[in-house]
Amino acid sequence: MKTALLVIDVQMALANDDAAGADRSCPQANDNITSLLSAFRERGDKVVHIHHHGTDLDDPFHADAPGAAVQPFASPANDEPVLVKNVSSGFIGTSLEENLRADGVERLVVCGATANHCVESTTRHAAGLGFEVFYAADAVWAYGVTGPDGVEHSGEQVHSVTLSTVQGEFATVLPAAEILASTAA
Repeated sequence: MKTALLVIDVQMALANDDAAGADRSCPQANDNITSLLSAFRERGDKVVHIHHHGTDLDDPFHADAPGAAVQPFASPANDEPVLVKNVSSGFIGTSLEENLRADGVERLVVCGATANHCVESTTRHAAGLGFEVFYAADAVWAYGVTGPDGVEHSGEQVHSVTLSTVQGEFATVLPAAEILASTAA
């Protein structure tokens, strides 16, 4: 089965949040994304980069803002496509589905940021479109949030709940190394 790696929103706005001390889960995600990229490139499998560009001029992800730039470890190589979205799902407002179907891709491996936003949205959308999805549990990360009830949830809690809600119905959730072993042709 033809497989593609989707690297979602690994952009400088998030590195800036990290540098400012944000409550982030999964510090090993960057290394695991690097491992996934290396393996997919070595195998000659498709890699697609999805970047977010906010439409508000004050958005740190705005196309003209420094935060829109890709983090160096996840830079696209050679002719790897880069699709730009303005919403959470990588399928909305982009040619992602057409691109994947034209290449005969049936299975996706998703990684990037954030676990509970764009990676989850893209995962759910992909499953709804009939793709088999592997969600790289240790190649995504989340940030702490405060709920509308005032309850604070740590980055680790958000990460864990996200993995729990996508597992089974929308994706197979595994560590990156296990995904690479199970998707090897």
